[in-house]
Amino acid sequence: MWKLKRYLKPYLGLLAAAILLLFGQAMLELTLPNSMSDIVNVGLQQGGITSAAPQAIDAQSMALMRRFMSEADAAAVDAAYTPAGESAEGLAHWQETYPNLTADGWVLTADGAASGAEGAFSRAAYALVQAAGAAGMDPAALAGLDESAIDAAVQAAAVTPDSLLGQTGAVLVKRFYQALGADTDAIQTRYILTVGARMLGLTLLLTVCAVSAGFCLSRLGAGVGRDLRRDVFTRVTYFNNAEMDQFSTASLITRSTNDITQVQNFLSMGLRMLCFAPIMGLGGLVMGLRKCPQLAWVLALALALMLALILTLFKVALPRFKKMQDFVDRLNLVSREELSGLMVVRAFSNQPFMQQRFESANKDLTGNTLFVNRAMATMLPVMTLVMNGISLLIVWFGGKQIAASSLQVGDMMAFIQYAMQVIMSFLFISLMFIMVPRASVSADRIRQVLETKNAVADPQDPASLPDPVRGVVEFKDVSFRYEGADADVLEHVSFTARPGEVTAFIGSTGSGKSTLVNLIPRFYDATSGQVLVDGVDVRQLRQQDLRQAIGYVPQKGLLFSGTIASNLRTGDENADDETLRAAAAVAQATEFVEKLPGGMDAPVSQGAPTCPAGSGSGCPSPGRW
Repeated sequence: MWKLKRYLKPYLGLLAAAILLLFGQAMLELTLPNSMSDIVNVGLQQGGITSAAPQAIDAQSMALMRRFMSEADAAAVDAAYTPAGESAEGLAHWQETYPNLTADGWVLTADGAASGAEGAFSRAAYALVQAAGAAGMDPAALAGLDESAIDAAVQAAAVTPDSLLGQTGAVLVKRFYQALGADTDAIQTRYILTVGARMLGLTLLLTVCAVSAGFCLSRLGAGVGRDLRRDVFTRVTYFNNAEMDQFSTASLITRSTNDITQVQNFLSMGLRMLCFAPIMGLGGLVMGLRKCPQLAWVLALALALMLALILTLFKVALPRFKKMQDFVDRLNLVSREELSGLMVVRAFSNQPFMQQRFESANKDLTGNTLFVNRAMATMLPVMTLVMNGISLLIVWFGGKQIAASSLQVGDMMAFIQYAMQVIMSFLFISLMFIMVPRASVSADRIRQVLETKNAVADPQDPASLPDPVRGVVEFKDVSFRYEGADADVLEHVSFTARPGEVTAFIGSTGSGKSTLVNLIPRFYDATSGQVLVDGVDVRQLRQQDLRQAIGYVPQKGLLFSGTIASNLRTGDENADDETLRAAAAVAQATEFVEKLPGGMDAPVSQGAPTCPAGSGSGCPSPGRW
């Protein structure tokens, strides 16, 4: 692909914008599982309470919590709380939210929210639950606990992960708020709606990024495809016979259409996956391990399975993908020969032979395509099996972690999503192993056309023909050999063709008659010797100047789509009507041109005039053209 990198230069802005948008899309997609985890962990399990340090707490509950705090934690709580009756906002302000709060209760100060009160209440709540067991918040049961049990619980809380401490603390905070008469259902609903609205906003922004990235890459692919088609067509237009011998017409058509389409599809779709998949894969891996490091081995297993699948597919299907364009070339070649030589095929009743050739080329392409499609078709069920199997493993072993209080439900759900993102990223990467080589092969085929140098080139210091041109053609000891051939087609040919005389070349088929004539307009250059026009070596002339001085009638006539007049003006676009009538008379076409509806302006399809229905004998057959 980088062989055509110069075609990307005009679109570097679109490419950079697309990469930034894809990066933004990936980051937003990686954020959504965290928000979902928050809804489960905080919104559902914690009742929407985000902090283990309550905003307000009654005196009895505060005294209970202090029993399960270390001296350092108790000091942090004393610094963060103030009596409700002495708060700056006033008791009435707090009673709007907590109706049962009294003056001897406690409220969190503005500065206290940033203190160590959060951790202190988290550890105290965990220690309380561990010490009390099934007794919960029953004061009578808690009063009977001895100090050694409380100290052991406090020490256990000190080494417990913060995520579990926070969840336990938030559950107790909800009970503190209920004791104060607060509407905990409203707190929960507000939290879920807030996080849900944030997820909706992220999803909308993600959609904008995805659509914008797709738009940029579509413009990039379409622009590069247009430029490649233009340059390939322009390059082929200036090919001489030597270059046309190097590439078959069918192959040039395939390179100008199918190969460029492969490159365009890669830039529009493949480049998106090539940029997006690694970000999602690495991001999902990092985020998943941060959420649940205990299940890292499940991700490692998923990666191993995906890698094995990708390598197998790469080894089996890639060689077939590389053959695809050759089979398309072959099918186009057979089709073109059949259509171009249709009259010859019919004349010799060779339809079965041509059908057999087409059937062979068609079977080769069909068999190769079916093999590739079957290989790709197996990807989806195998990927589904891997994804579902990994999900089951995560749920099975994650459930054990939840039962052991070392993992939260929301974190497990987020881990499942991150695992799926990693697996899907590897699926996209596996597709890249197929798209990139195929696009690379197509790009190389296009590059071969663009970098082909004309064997016949204009001289740096061209000479000029005399004015007027007399038309004396002289061959001096001319020999010619086709490139790669073992022997000369023409050997030591010398003659002079003078104006006003008829010079004819007679010989068997393949003796070199056409080759000899093709040396005059420099469709080929002589291997040795000289071809002179009015005493000037044709190799010293510009091709355009030489060919403007030559009238050339090829063995096979061809009409271009348009009108009869536009075809006659192929040699001189400024020719007037009188010149056109004279040319038609020389070609002995005046009689039937005049019979056509529209005369010189009658429409012509490629190969023959377009005859309206009911034209009868007034419409010439393609053979007469």
